[in-house]
Amino acid sequence: MSRGADLARTFLALALTSLAPAVAAHQITPPSADFVAPAAGSYRLERIYRAPSGRVVDVHGSAAPIARYTQGRATLLSLMYTQCNDEKGCPLALHTLDVVRKQLARMPQAKNRVRLVSLSFDPARDTPAVLRDYAGDRVRTLPAVPWSFLVPAAGPALGQLLEGFEQDVSRANGQDGTASADLSHVLKVFLIDRHGWVREIYSTSYLVPQVVINDVKTLLMEDGARFP
Repeated sequence: MSRGADLARTFLALALTSLAPAVAAHQITPPSADFVAPAAGSYRLERIYRAPSGRVVDVHGSAAPIARYTQGRATLLSLMYTQCNDEKGCPLALHTLDVVRKQLARMPQAKNRVRLVSLSFDPARDTPAVLRDYAGDRVRTLPAVPWSFLVPAAGPALGQLLEGFEQDVSRANGQDGTASADLSHVLKVFLIDRHGWVREIYSTSYLVPQVVINDVKTLLMEDGARFP
């Protein structure tokens, strides 16, 4: 684990095992727990590894180094693909980040110091136009906490980014044994500091809004931000 509060993480994991199903009638609900998240700034998030390099393309078709989106601000980056239908996967990350972003946007300390990024690992299908439809109003609203939707540029960028983020992706098999359209992957959301260091990695079990928010606040406090 990347934080000193190992005991708190253990309590959180135990609490999550008793949760009711997170999805009811296709309505995604972020995980919650009968647990008080460690106070922001009461622990340290250790450096895990540097965010990888590679070129990406945004919803407007503009290419840039991914460092533009992983440095300069605290960044919450989700690896995803738009056709994912696993309610505990990409749709859960999308909805949870919606919740987190709205709360961060209400904090003056986070204004222009935090961003969100959704990075597709399915460039064959997730064209800029597809990503633009998937993002909806998210790329235009809440400018104090911007949200970018990206896809790897042509060439080696996809492999570089997946390897750098240590994300395994494979083609799932259908019931008849043939390859399906679904991609098999483990949900990962990364918290990256403004210097480009990955400081936390969230899986489905730990993607709890208050935990994520406190982690972001902890990074902001390293740079002098104060929270009541």
